Amino acid sequence: MPATNRQIRLAARPVGEAKPDDWEHCSAPAEEPGPGRFAGRTRVISLDPAMRGWLDDRPSYLPPVGMGEVMRAGSVIEVTASNHPDFQPGDHVVGMFGVQEYVVSDGRGALKIDTALAPPATYLGALGMPGMTAYFGLLEVGALKDGETVVVSGAAGAVGTMVGQIAKAKGCRVVGIAGGPEKCALLTDELGFDAAIDYRADDVRKALRQHVPDGIDVYFDNVGGDILDAALTRLAMHARVVICGAISQYNNASPVKGPSNYLSLLVCRARMEGLVVFDYAKRYAEATQEIADWIGAGRIKVKEHVVRGDVDDFPETLQMLFRGENVGKLVLELA
Repeated sequence: MPATNRQIRLAARPVGEAKPDDWEHCSAPAEEPGPGRFAGRTRVISLDPAMRGWLDDRPSYLPPVGMGEVMRAGSVIEVTASNHPDFQPGDHVVGMFGVQEYVVSDGRGALKIDTALAPPATYLGALGMPGMTAYFGLLEVGALKDGETVVVSGAAGAVGTMVGQIAKAKGCRVVGIAGGPEKCALLTDELGFDAAIDYRADDVRKALRQHVPDGIDVYFDNVGGDILDAALTRLAMHARVVICGAISQYNNASPVKGPSNYLSLLVCRARMEGLVVFDYAKRYAEATQEIADWIGAGRIKVKEHVVRGDVDDFPETLQMLFRGENVGKLVLELA
């Protein structure tokens, strides 16, 4: 192990957008693995919109990142030394190891992966938390049925690209909402969506009337705000609204904007339900197998946005999510 370990720690709780001063770039002594532990070098770090919520000191599905703590993040590491019977040098392991160059772990929450079958980034994306989120959000919370109409916001992101493709694999009509003509073209021309709406250029409500004239059976929401409000006006009878995220609201310095059209749920006898993917952890293997089969059959195309750099590039890379600069799963690959 090297003498030092570069880390990104939380220095201040952001108000609105996370700023450079909210992070501490530091070096800590690199640990050696004790009995029952292994050490590894970080290869790829996951960047997810949920990270912004983890920085706020308020009740949530996970405790907030503590002041002065290493930033929470999923990552893939390569084992360099081990006193653990289940992990050997050269193994690649995925887990919540944080934004740091080197890791020591007792193996809890860690899973060995086979990089001969898929690159490390895929185990953080299509075969990782975004893939699990799309699978269980759509099929369990959304209770998707064959032939239904699905609309997904944030459709060009890590979760959105998977939601649309899983819905197509299940025989559904899919409309994606994304920002910019390039992303919309990706959805329809490459990923097989039936239609795409550019929220930056189109009147979303008018476009929804055009593309889903009979209403939305499942609306998978990743953005919240005005787009959620627009989708609520187009619900079909007994529709399901899956609340996965609200990226349009995460950097608000003011309170989150709630939906003003929520009475559509009453009129349409619809339901709106939140999704926390960790609730389905015991079933990840089931989802992973089916998603891997779809990928192998060419029914799902994996979209990854890989930024190459070092640990110190994490804060700026994270902001790409909130500027809409990524297509598919965003990861930071360490040199």
